[in-house]
Amino acid sequence: MHRRWLFLSVAAALTVVSLIVVLLTDHKADAGRAAATPAVGARANVPSAKGSPSASRRAADTSAKPSGKATPSTSSPAKGTASAKPSATATKQQASGAVPLAGRIRPGVTYRGVATFYDADGGGACLYDPSDDVMTGAMNHTDYETAKACGAYVSVRAANGTSITVRITNECPGDCAPGQIDLSAQAFAKLAAPSAGRIPITWKLASPSASGTISIRYKTGSTQYWCGIQAIGHRNPLARLEVRTGSGWRQLPRTDYNYFLSEDGSGCGGAIRITDIYGERLTVNGIAIRPNVAQPTRVQFARH
Repeated sequence: MHRRWLFLSVAAALTVVSLIVVLLTDHKADAGRAAATPAVGARANVPSAKGSPSASRRAADTSAKPSGKATPSTSSPAKGTASAKPSATATKQQASGAVPLAGRIRPGVTYRGVATFYDADGGGACLYDPSDDVMTGAMNHTDYETAKACGAYVSVRAANGTSITVRITNECPGDCAPGQIDLSAQAFAKLAAPSAGRIPITWKLASPSASGTISIRYKTGSTQYWCGIQAIGHRNPLARLEVRTGSGWRQLPRTDYNYFLSEDGSGCGGAIRITDIYGERLTVNGIAIRPNVAQPTRVQFARH
């Protein structure tokens, strides 16, 4: 009887142990399944950002965007880059500041004087070539101002209200008073009868709508060691002419015969920059040293 009870006790203990093992095994299996099954709305197997496919694509997209630094093109020149072909190209740039660079003759100012006339051919102290355009005038010495008036267009009005526009190509001798313009005979005849000889006028700067392009001419005798440079056909009076040198831009002095001189040859044959009295700059490239040849450009100052 005692042995039977002992046997039943051992069997019961073994049964309890078996049940504990089974329960433990099922719990581990459930835990494994729980770890392998994502919760609702969660992302399965989300890798860290480092090295993940999506992170790599974002990095690729970022690197594909321009960095903001210009990449030079090898197939075509940059916009605004001047060609090396002579007489063909120029770069237009507005100078900083709006202060006019005019001398005695300033835009928007009306001047008083007298008009006389002489037999003009379009040439004169400004050293422009004679031309068929006889609507020209010679500015008095004071307002001529060391050739600053050369090439300027002025609107001249007589007391009767008649007005004409002439281009300054010459300097009136010293006996011409400030404000006086010695017109071509043809221009004077449009204001009054030649028999009048001398009439009161008012005049002011003009910036004509009809005007061709500017030409550049090197003076006779110019070389790479010495040169004189002249701008022809500019719509507005010229304030300065500069040449490019190794250290930048160099402003050349203007003579009373309307050439800008480089006495030591600096910049001769290189880029040329001209500025009108309104501050507009035009940079011209490709003008070779060809003495006494007017080489056309494709540029002109803006109208005012």
